[in-house]
Amino acid sequence: MVWDIGVVALYLGGMLLLGWYGMRRAKTHEDYLVAGRNLGQGLYMGTMAATVLGGASTVGTVRLGYEYGLSGFWLCGALGLGIIVLNRVLARPLLKLRIFTVTQILERRFTSGAKHVSALVMTAYALMLAATSVIAIGTVMQVLFGLPFWVAVLVGGGVVAVYSTLGGMWSLTLTDIVQFVIKTVGLMFVLLPICLMRVGGWDALVAQLPAANFTLTHIGWGTVITYFVIYFLGILIDQEIWQRVFTARDEGVARVAGTAAGLYCILYGLVGAVIGMTAKVLLPDLDNVNNAFAAIVQVGLPDGIRGLVIAAALAAMMSTASAAMLATSTLVAEDLLPALRGGRSFTDVRVHRGITLLAALCALAIALVVDDVLSALTCAYNLLVGGMLVPLLGAIYWRRATTAGAVASMLLGCALSIAYMLKDGLAANTPVYAALAASATSFVLISLLGPPGASYRDAPVPRSDAR
Repeated sequence: MVWDIGVVALYLGGMLLLGWYGMRRAKTHEDYLVAGRNLGQGLYMGTMAATVLGGASTVGTVRLGYEYGLSGFWLCGALGLGIIVLNRVLARPLLKLRIFTVTQILERRFTSGAKHVSALVMTAYALMLAATSVIAIGTVMQVLFGLPFWVAVLVGGGVVAVYSTLGGMWSLTLTDIVQFVIKTVGLMFVLLPICLMRVGGWDALVAQLPAANFTLTHIGWGTVITYFVIYFLGILIDQEIWQRVFTARDEGVARVAGTAAGLYCILYGLVGAVIGMTAKVLLPDLDNVNNAFAAIVQVGLPDGIRGLVIAAALAAMMSTASAAMLATSTLVAEDLLPALRGGRSFTDVRVHRGITLLAALCALAIALVVDDVLSALTCAYNLLVGGMLVPLLGAIYWRRATTAGAVASMLLGCALSIAYMLKDGLAANTPVYAALAASATSFVLISLLGPPGASYRDAPVPRSDAR
């Protein structure tokens, strides 16, 4: 255990050091928010993949593998395919806009009112996503080191809060690259081979689990479709992911490196599912399946090696937590607070640091009162997809869309999403489907019934086929 603590402490110290170095590179607010829009393929691929694959993807996929076998990979599979489509289809028009947030596209197409409503929805989503990853960090540190959950949250989440605050996107990019390498080595080249060896190899794993665990549909088609509706579509309009797109030097970087990141996500999902399957063989009677990842690491690995894999898991979780914290602060600084200042945004990096710190503290507070990582993630994506997908895609691709239609779509979609989550539970499929149906219907009907307005005649948003 001493070796494990030493390895993890070294990792956490390294993250803080990289955060300090990133602070030295963040000279302007554009550096702080989007790394100066100057990332090449290597940095872009690493930071994109690290951002997508966070605590819920890691802990959640191992849990799904424990319960459903190989088909547990669909969570990461939907995320990976979403990344590929985003970078090959939407990146080109997005890079032309030179904006900072998802919601600014609504202001360009509609009015500032549409931006403010959407910013509230997106901020709630980003904050919940940050809390989700902090929960995952706390869960792993609690189980493996025997810490009280609140201590684990404050220690792990506190490190993320500090380095995110110091250098913004430059700190996140530098830490993401290191985290990408650590989790690739730790999970794919250390934990997976050792777990397979512990169960006697692949053939022994096949012999000890039902055949259904080796199909890609055991989780159920309904769940697969829901993952695509929530996660695939959610990625297409996710602030933290768009913010990574805005860091690309050009369209070619986004297209090539983004595709590579998406393929990596799919592979990561398969690896996580197999690790969960080995946990099912080695630990068939877990009291809490949410602890499958932490439990297999604790009992399956020797000292020192265990510390490396813990660092890999924390790397996955911290990359998404930091991205969501910065996304939250960017939305507040660029979209919400300027509404109180006559539309004037902040250019002082120190102000952005202060807002990021406040966002991080809010995420830690939420993490202390919510304890189910997959439920929290589902709640966040239900709000995002149910309230934001239709008006955002409509703003880009439908010239007849109006401000009234967009605002009604967002409000009704979010309201129904919340109502159905309260009625049917966070794990139900109905919230996102009901919200999408209401959002799309209200968007189309209200837009068609009202006058076209300037948004239709001017349509300032570049189309995806623009040259």
